[in-house]
Amino acid sequence: METRKAVQYGTHDGAALVGDLWLPEGLEIRPAIVAVHGGGYQAGSRDIYQYMGPYLAERGYAVFSIDYRLIRDGANRYPAALHDVRAAVQWVRSQAAELRIDPARLALMGDSAGASLSALVALAGDTPDYVNAYRDDPYASVSTHVKAVVGVYGSYDLIAAWEHNLIARPTDNVSENLMGFPPMQDRRAWYAASPIAHATFANNSTAFLLVWGTNDDICLPRQSEAFLLALKQARFYVRTVIVQSAPHFWMQDPVEEANSFSGFLVPRLLRFLAQRL
Repeated sequence: METRKAVQYGTHDGAALVGDLWLPEGLEIRPAIVAVHGGGYQAGSRDIYQYMGPYLAERGYAVFSIDYRLIRDGANRYPAALHDVRAAVQWVRSQAAELRIDPARLALMGDSAGASLSALVALAGDTPDYVNAYRDDPYASVSTHVKAVVGVYGSYDLIAAWEHNLIARPTDNVSENLMGFPPMQDRRAWYAASPIAHATFANNSTAFLLVWGTNDDICLPRQSEAFLLALKQARFYVRTVIVQSAPHFWMQDPVEEANSFSGFLVPRLLRFLAQRL
């Protein structure tokens, strides 16, 4: 396995965008996964995948774990992070020959906020709402379509998340921090920024694996359950991994740690990737 640290995949508004890349050994063409960390759009880093990335690379998948712009003092609100994730997918697809990657076999994987960003890019990344924001990007014309998405304890309906946060974290409402205004000001904008709004027949060529823990009190299980239903209604290929007793915040744990939640996930994740990527 080859490791490349802090690889720059773009620049947005003066911010350098970087990620860590793990490449399997060998000359064969391999599929690739862009990994998007969580942290409520305000924290976290690409290091969340420091164990999962190498684990998947050792099993034949190129993995690019990225940093993206985080909300800082009111800056970098939606859709800044979404544009950064789009740029990462575009960069990986554009570098396919050099990285020995099949550009038709790309996936997005994210946890928490990263799951929301991954799903939204997969379902709406090539729509007019997003494609013209950074026309000077070297790969601006490259498609962000991916073949599969792995969403781990994600938030897929921002208004439902906002309602939960009113009680759970009233002084730090993650969804409102992201949008910069309450849903009562513009509900349509909030809905458009939610992946569940884009679970339509037109987008159902992307396969989904939804993963959540039964004891998650941050991104409640009903977020994933509602998104699962919407995907099924729109005839997506979608599978689930429900992790009993799992809370939030475990994707950064060592995969091979005894009785880890990540360890429970990986055989099911590998089966899904083998079937759909």
